[in-house]
Amino acid sequence: MHPFLSLHRRSTRAADATQAVSIGNFDGVHRGHQALLGAMRESGLPTAVLTFEPLPREFFRCADAPPRLSSLREKVVALRQNGVQSITCLPFNQALANLSAENFITQILVKQLRCGLLSVGHDFRFGAGRLGDLDMLLRFGQQYGFSVKEQPPFLLDGKRVSSTGIRAFLQTGNLAQAAAWLGRPYALCGRVVHGDHLGRELGFPTANISLNRRPVPVKGIFAGRLLSPKGNWIAAISIGLRPTVGSKQMVLEAHCLDADSPDLYGQEVSVELHHKLRDEEKYVDLDTLKAAIDNDVVNTRSFFAEHPQDFE
Repeated sequence: MHPFLSLHRRSTRAADATQAVSIGNFDGVHRGHQALLGAMRESGLPTAVLTFEPLPREFFRCADAPPRLSSLREKVVALRQNGVQSITCLPFNQALANLSAENFITQILVKQLRCGLLSVGHDFRFGAGRLGDLDMLLRFGQQYGFSVKEQPPFLLDGKRVSSTGIRAFLQTGNLAQAAAWLGRPYALCGRVVHGDHLGRELGFPTANISLNRRPVPVKGIFAGRLLSPKGNWIAAISIGLRPTVGSKQMVLEAHCLDADSPDLYGQEVSVELHHKLRDEEKYVDLDTLKAAIDNDVVNTRSFFAEHPQDFE
């Protein structure tokens, strides 16, 4: 096995099966990615995705890299939901960054992934210095027996769907447009952990979802839903540093409405964000904070009463 394939490998393919392969970050697995994967499935070959951890931009830009739309786990789930049968995640390190485009094709695409069809976006580049391009893939494909399918940009209302665009929508609170480009509401997943029980003391018990120190592209107060193995509820959701009490780390809390304090500790849950209610604020005391949360609950109910389709 090639040393770059030694970590995070998830594969169900037979050892000698020729595959339809796509390569990319797939951050968010948005509608552009979904179109690319759909074109790959049309080949009738077993489908495979090659992705990276960390993302290349995180390797090169380190702390300056923009926050992800999806964690590795969330990405794997979304890829599976879109029919991908085999997922290989390469550890992106200096050795991989230095790998020539020619060796990337021969060692990884041909030898390890047994590529029969490569489906890539219109602007796909790869290899050291990003010197690999579509023309190189077509040449090597003729030599090694794989075909190449270039997917055109996926447009909505004349604009190219991209992870960068979705991130901008989220950061400005335009959750409806982000959902349109994602093909689903934006969601964060994680395990419910014990918090400081401040919400319970204020009369609004919350499920505290661990972000594992992960930077996220959203913060504020939201109307959304919590989906869990024990049930689904609409919820008033807070993401941020809780300035009134001075948290040092980003906290994700969901107050489930019409729920009798479900015991979700240790459960993996998904928190969907449907509408931004407001930005975080620092209040003069806990009574003022409690009044604000009460208003958030009222506004969450009002939003879902006006948008019943968001329950579907």
